[in-house]
Amino acid sequence: MGDVYRASDDRLGREVALKFLTSSLATDPDRLRRFEQEARAAAGLNHPNIVAVHDIGMHDGSPYIVSELLQGQTLRQRMMEGPISVRQADEYGIQIAQGLVAAHDKHIVHRDLKPENIFITQDNRIKILDFGIAKLAVPRTADDDVMASMPTETKVGVVLGTVGYMSPEQLRARPVDHRSDIFSFGAILYEVLTGKRAFYGDTEVDTMMAVLQEDPPEMIEMRLGVPMVFEQIVRHCLEKDPEDRFQTARDLAFALGTVSNASTSKHNLAFKVRGNVWRKWLPWVAAAVLLAALGIVLGEKLQPAVVPAYQRVSFERGTIYAARFAPDGRGTFYSASWNGEPIQMYSTVENSPLSRPLGFESASLLGLSNSSEMALVLRGTHGSRLDFVNGMLARAPIAGGTPREILQDVRWADWSPSGELAVVHHADGHSRLEFPVGHILYETQGWISHIRFSPRGDAIAFMNHPALWDDRGAVDVVDLNGAEKILSSGWESEDGLAWSPKGNEIWFTAAESSATGRTLWAVDLSGRRRKILGTPGGLELQDIAADGRVLATTESERLAMEWSGEGDQKVQDLSWYDWTVAKDISSDGQWVLFEESSEPAGPNYAVATRKIDGAPPIRLGDGSAGSFSPDGNWALSIFSGSPQHITLLPVGAGQPRRIDVPELAHLQNSSAHFLPDGKRIAVIGNEANRPARTYVIDINGGKPRAVTPEGVYATMPSPDGKYLCGADSSAKLGFYPVEGGTPHIVQLPEPNLLASQWSADGKSLYVYRAGEVPLKVYRMEIESGKMSLVRQLVPADSAGVVTISPVVTNYKGSQFVYSYYQTLSVLYVISGLQ
Repeated sequence: MGDVYRASDDRLGREVALKFLTSSLATDPDRLRRFEQEARAAAGLNHPNIVAVHDIGMHDGSPYIVSELLQGQTLRQRMMEGPISVRQADEYGIQIAQGLVAAHDKHIVHRDLKPENIFITQDNRIKILDFGIAKLAVPRTADDDVMASMPTETKVGVVLGTVGYMSPEQLRARPVDHRSDIFSFGAILYEVLTGKRAFYGDTEVDTMMAVLQEDPPEMIEMRLGVPMVFEQIVRHCLEKDPEDRFQTARDLAFALGTVSNASTSKHNLAFKVRGNVWRKWLPWVAAAVLLAALGIVLGEKLQPAVVPAYQRVSFERGTIYAARFAPDGRGTFYSASWNGEPIQMYSTVENSPLSRPLGFESASLLGLSNSSEMALVLRGTHGSRLDFVNGMLARAPIAGGTPREILQDVRWADWSPSGELAVVHHADGHSRLEFPVGHILYETQGWISHIRFSPRGDAIAFMNHPALWDDRGAVDVVDLNGAEKILSSGWESEDGLAWSPKGNEIWFTAAESSATGRTLWAVDLSGRRRKILGTPGGLELQDIAADGRVLATTESERLAMEWSGEGDQKVQDLSWYDWTVAKDISSDGQWVLFEESSEPAGPNYAVATRKIDGAPPIRLGDGSAGSFSPDGNWALSIFSGSPQHITLLPVGAGQPRRIDVPELAHLQNSSAHFLPDGKRIAVIGNEANRPARTYVIDINGGKPRAVTPEGVYATMPSPDGKYLCGADSSAKLGFYPVEGGTPHIVQLPEPNLLASQWSADGKSLYVYRAGEVPLKVYRMEIESGKMSLVRQLVPADSAGVVTISPVVTNYKGSQFVYSYYQTLSVLYVISGLQ
């Protein structure tokens, strides 16, 4: 399609790949259209396993694409060098599948997957290349002409793609969707594992007929030692009918991930020879031991690896909040929000793919007793992830009936074997583990989650999170006398916990670093831990049955970002990777400032800007983003590495300015703002061994000056720079004079309101309700508390949207940039784990 050059980006100081359309074809309308498609499709994808597109444009009448420069070789070149190990093939397969997940989530189908379009970098990372004939998939409707009219052909009778890797429906020039890529993936994995093409004929027509009518030979015939599980996965990909294949790339990646974590037994043999009497027998004993060891090794090699079995339970698109096995183990109960609809309770029966709604709306499952009674949370608003705040604890029989309300602001609950409830109750700024209700066993200023009774009912395991703003933490256990013990700590992310049937271990899902997904682990009561199962992406343990079956969800999580303007201006997706946090809008309304904290951003996160028209983002530097300076020339960054410091990052030309604050032992990266004079900034921090508070710092030097009392945060400056606004408690706002003085405390008209921005006259605030989807933004008069609706924010893809926050607007309330947390879940029953 074009010529590719190695080029230098002088502005950002990096080498890039510069692709021009071949000059002889620059006037070909079809080739120009395909080149434009490649640019549009690839620019919309940001994933470690897809080549990154930095910029697109025209030069002297020729279109070009600027993308990352890759060092390495194509998968085709690698296969020509010799056989690829089964383990390496599995790793490559997982990475390709993860790249397809990202593309398919954006409704983009590659349509030309082949070894030439798979690149292996020097650090062994897979990059999918060339979305030149990709198309944006249109959901099927009654009007099939829409799908049929998509550009699947360059001209009549000429289909796009490479014959040996094309799906049957693609060869027949029928409408294709993401499952066509799954077929191509199967053909590639077959070739990687065997060294032979899955479909091959002497002519192109012979190859096409093989794809349409034949199955490739079994892989074991082509290469000894290929485990049977790969045969099953590849066969499932290569089904002729798309309905019979893996239905999503996420399911495919999950299946491959389980193979890489299948455990194999290890045997160690040792002996000691003592005394002269054994020396003459030593050669014979050694030979016998070697033969025995050889027999063990061969036995292991010849026996198929024990691979867990998976039964998919849920099939809708959305979020599962909690799930439990039925008391008799023959079915499941779960709460979920499907396709953007409100949360409901569902049940399934054994060996049936159908889910039945139970009639409990706006209710989420917390626990299920042995006597078939549910603990529910009613009318709660979403917390930071899949938990609920300010909800009402209720109990109800699974057979139906009106729930009986028990206690306000209960966030987690579980039933003891004898049928009593333990709860996590939030009160007086503390998270309290209570059993029975009202009796405190353990409390913290952080938060407690996922409480579960031991099978004997003599202890409660839980996840302990020291910081309110993230899910890092430890696995703890407390007995009924309140004696607490930390079993496993230092987890970067943890979510999901249950006791093993024997009660000798606690199984949980957690991630060791931000670069890895949550893995299933086990820890015994002495603190010894072991890894059980790892999968691509996130995994959350929900429950364990008495027979050892595991109920778990795979989670595809992201924090996306959108911009919404006035009138007829369309909502614009401004996400970079998969954890994009909105922070500010420039005074001219043309740029947004945001923070990216996903794996590609690096361990210290990234501060970046992006135009509201969706042009590629510009990385300014490391750290957590604060705000733009009033003149738009600087962006504020809090560096969370060691040592912590504040950095002013130039938005255009210039050098960063570092501001060290040795007087503060810690800086919080949750909020920081320039004051309107552009000479001072408001940050949250704390002195050694003291609670955090808000400080004002002069960017030209000097000691930080405290503005709020200890434990109170307020960093949003008024338009005249005289006050900082912030939450004083759950139902109050505080306005704290920057130059000192008595704060002005305002009672909010209702709890759970968050302030987004001041109005230009300083008499009102733009506020929104935390946890509300869709999210309504109001203009609230500060003195009267009167609220008027300004805008309703609804993400373009509402399925799986849990929360919308933070929300940033301008003084006029005419532009909004907001992040939304979206998680798409699939529920599985997993058998065979030990």
